[in-house]
Parts: sequence; structure tokens; C-alpha cells
Amino acid sequence: MKNTENKHTFHIPVMGIGFTIDAPVKVAHYGISSVISLVDDKLIEKMRKFYAEKFNLPFQEIAQSDIDCRAKRITSYLNLVDKLAKDKFQEVKDAVATKGHEIEKYIDMLPDFSELKQKFNEAVATNTLSQDLQTWVQNNLSMGSIDVNIMTKLDREYYDKEGNQLPIEYNDAHAALRGFAESNLEGSVVLSAGMNPRLYSYIEKFEDFYPDENGYIKKKIILKVSDYRSSIIQGKFLAKKGIWVSEYRVESGLNCGGHAFATDGFLMGPILEEFKGKRTELKNTTYEIYSKALGSKDRIVPAEAPAIKITAQGGVGTSEEHEFLMEKYGLDAVGWGSPFLLVPEVVDVDGYTRGLLKEAKEEDLYLSGISPLGVPFNNLRGNSRDIEKQKMIDKGRPGSSCPNKNVEINKEFTEKPICVASRQYQHLKIKKLDEQELTPEKYKKAYDKIVEKSCICVGLGTGSLLVNNIDTKREGPGVSVCPGPNLASFNKTVTLQEMVGHIYGRLNIISRERPNMFMKELKLYINYLKDKLADVEEELTPKELKYFVNFQKNLQAGIAYYKELFGECKDWFEEVKTGIYNDLESLEAELMNLELEPTKVPC
Repeated sequence: MKNTENKHTFHIPVMGIGFTIDAPVKVAHYGISSVISLVDDKLIEKMRKFYAEKFNLPFQEIAQSDIDCRAKRITSYLNLVDKLAKDKFQEVKDAVATKGHEIEKYIDMLPDFSELKQKFNEAVATNTLSQDLQTWVQNNLSMGSIDVNIMTKLDREYYDKEGNQLPIEYNDAHAALRGFAESNLEGSVVLSAGMNPRLYSYIEKFEDFYPDENGYIKKKIILKVSDYRSSIIQGKFLAKKGIWVSEYRVESGLNCGGHAFATDGFLMGPILEEFKGKRTELKNTTYEIYSKALGSKDRIVPAEAPAIKITAQGGVGTSEEHEFLMEKYGLDAVGWGSPFLLVPEVVDVDGYTRGLLKEAKEEDLYLSGISPLGVPFNNLRGNSRDIEKQKMIDKGRPGSSCPNKNVEINKEFTEKPICVASRQYQHLKIKKLDEQELTPEKYKKAYDKIVEKSCICVGLGTGSLLVNNIDTKREGPGVSVCPGPNLASFNKTVTLQEMVGHIYGRLNIISRERPNMFMKELKLYINYLKDKLADVEEELTPKELKYFVNFQKNLQAGIAYYKELFGECKDWFEEVKTGIYNDLESLEAELMNLELEPTKVPC
């Protein structure tokens, strides 16, 4: 079996559509794992051509007219990324014979407690160029995982030239899954944005998701989740299909980048505590179902449950927070996303956008309504895509030409779905709005909600085109960006080695004061609750009041948990503990001032 052990305790999550589209080519050979978005196959095809030309490799375009172009483009690009990463990794291993810089960089970035790092340094100290050392390096170094992300709800239907709907396997998410499944990669697919039963069932069709005679699974499943309940539901569903979930990637509902899938007031600390307490239950329960399903398919049944990893991401900004999550909750890794937007050698961000990111304060990073999916979306004020959008609004022509059509999911006005950020939809919606007799204030509020929607499925990928000097005539130059609130703590570009050094506490790249990650999330949830209440124009219905009361109670339970947690943690956060306690007191008072009691339920 190949050495696939993770050498680092962090991973780089997917960011946007294009920001990490080629991150594995830049970091996998250093043992660092990262995630590619599979949303935009047109962007993927452009990047495949770019890298084929850069490395003098053959390239044959996969035309849009090919009925299976999406899956084929994804397979071809992933195979190319796999080859490039493996070639670079071999160069790293070969560098030990010539004292090359790349092997030194690989080892230097490992955490200081790494057994691999310690053994390598000991071996070098005794005999740098020995054949034994070269053999040891070949056998013990490993690449970072090349993973992919599929947003399960982005499963657009396709039609032939006669208007007939194509079979479901040509839907966006299905085709993306097939593209990954048929590639050479030994990695994982991160399934995010909730459960899609039809897509989950489609996984059954691909051999690489099943264990071999050694129990090895070539292609693994990672579920991005927000709580334990959804995790075990999805884990059991897949287990019944004979598919094992190898990792549950817990993401903060609000203290993250991209789309914000808020919980009902359940906070990160209590959620991770539940995972810690029920980890064995999760493994045993799903294994029992999994083994029966494999047996019914006459497949190899592993003698014991395959490994399950629990990881977390969202809002982590210091090495102390990183280490605390690992030790307190027994995590296998921690995701670091938004800070890597300021690492040019890893993430594709154009100069204008990176300048905005470096200067961004907390008030510049906000939760918006720009996503066509109707889910709150983290946004950066002044981004070039929003500037383009506003110019069209000012011209009286709101909406996008919708060149990619990735989020065509609305059938309010048309038989075939269209995107709510498109010019077509917004024209029809505004026309309907004009027919209503609304006050100027209500009209403006409704109008602004319509035109706020932005073509992020293009904007989130344009940065990689600009960085690599690839033509953007079709997409336009505007860039959308979706950093988490945590980015406000970082204000300068850094190298990969510097960022990794910061993660492991070897240096500090933060010069601004920042709240503890848990306190920041708590503040975000209280603000979210207040905003939801402010949106209610009429008297609360019993159902609405029940939702808000439960939300408040969940936050109160979270505050009680944190009071106990930080009281018990004597060796953690000592320098900032006074500030944490002050934040807890002030945030609790702010929450209780909302005065939501069940006695106020209207008759």
C-alpha cells in the first residue's frame, strides 16, 4: 500500500471557483493537501490548456458540442494536475542526492513535532548523501492529497437541441462526480451544501469508491457538515449504498468564507464536543450498515471499520487556536482558507483584489445576499465584479448575460430553469414588481433584493484567468471574492513558508488585534439573529417566534459551554483570557436584550 499518511495537520479548503483551481500543482509536492472546485468546466478546460502549453504537453480541446464534455474536461484536467504534482514530487525526492532546495523546503515546513522531520534531520546529520537516506526519502515522503469539491445542489439539468431533457448523469453535479471518478487521482471528493440523494446514489456506480482486498479505497468521500445530526444521517445513507465516509469536515456556519450555511444558533465549540463524544458511535453505527451493504453486493468487506477523520475549519487564525482544536477535540486536521488568499504562490488572486484583501477591515467583510443560490454569502466591499454590476444597474440594465449558466435553478417565470442573477430573470421580476402598488420605501427594498444578485459563478473564477494572463473576453474582467471574516486579522502578502510557519507557531504574521475564533463566531451569530428579526415586518407568527426563541436558547447554551470551557483550560489562551471573558459577558447581555420569551407568542 502506498504511503499516503498526511504529513501536515492543516489542509487548504476549496476557495471560490478559481482561487484554488491549481493549488495542488503548487503545494501537493510539499505534502500539503488542497481542494479544487469542479463547478466550472469551461474554466477547467482553459486551465488545462494553459498548463499543457506551459509544460509542453499534448492538448486536444474538448468541444462544448460534446454531449459529455463536462465530465471529460474534468477527468482530463485532474489527470494533468495529478501528473504535474507527481512529477514535482519526484523532483523533491530526487533533490536529496544533490542537496536541492526543494527537499529542504519540504522538510522545513513540516511541524517541529513531526517524526519524519526529526528522523530526516538525524539522518542528514550523520551521512547526508548515503544511499540509505535516499531510499528512506523515497519510502517515507508523501504527497499532499489532491481533492475536489462538488456543491451537491448545483446539479443543473441539460437538454438536447430538440429541447428534450438529457438523462440525469449529464446533470452538473453528476457529470462532475463522473469526471472525478474516472480520473487517475487517489484523493477525495468533498461533498458540500447538503444532501443530494440522487447524487449520493450515483456514487455506487464507480469502482474506485469501494475497498480493495487490502481495505484500500482509492477515491474517498469527505462530507462538509455543520453538525453531528446531519453527519450521521448522511453517513448512514451512504453506508447503505456500500460507500464509506472517510472524513467529516465540520465548518463553522458563519465564521467561514464563501456561502454561510448558518445553524439554528449551534456554535462550533459545542458541535465539536459532540463529535468528540460520539466519534466511536459514528464509526460503529455506519460500519455495521456499511458491512451489510458490501456483503449484499458480494464485495470485499473490511474486517474492521475503515478510518474516520474529523476535521474542522472556519475562523482559525493563530497557532494556539489551531493546536487547541487539535488537542481539545482530537481533530485530525484543521482547515486554513481565507488567510491563504494572501499567499500569491498558492492561491490565484489578481493584484487589485489582493490589494483590497490586504486593506480590508472587519466592516469591509460582510454577509451579503448576492448569491443566486439564496444562501448568505461572504463578500468584500469594492470588489471589481460588484462595481461592474452596479454600473449595469445605473444604466437601467441590471443582471448578467449569464455566460456560464451554472446556477440555472429557478422556474418562476420559465419552463426551463434560469438564474436569478441573469438579466432575463431580473427583467421579468422587476416587471412583476412594477405591477404591485408598493410604497417607494417597500419598492426600493424589493428592487434592491432583486438586483443584488450577482454572477458569482463567473466572478469567482476570473481571478485565475487574470493571474495566468488567460483571455477573459467571454467572462469579463470583474472578480468576485468570498473571504471569511477572519481575513481582517491579516494585512500583508506572505510566502507559503511564512504562512505554514505561522500555522505551526514558528512565527507570527498578524499585527492587528483579533477576537478569539469562538467569540467571533458567537458575535456573528448574534448579529445574524438580530438581522433576521429586523427583516420581520409584521408581528411574529407562532412558528417564527418558536424559531427565534430556540435560536436564542441555543446561543445561550453555547455561552454557558464557553464559560465552562475557558474556566477549565488553564494552559490555553492565558494572554487573551480576560478579553474572552469580557466578550462573553457583553455578548450574553446583548443576546438577552433581545427579550424573546415564549410568553410573547401571539394568540
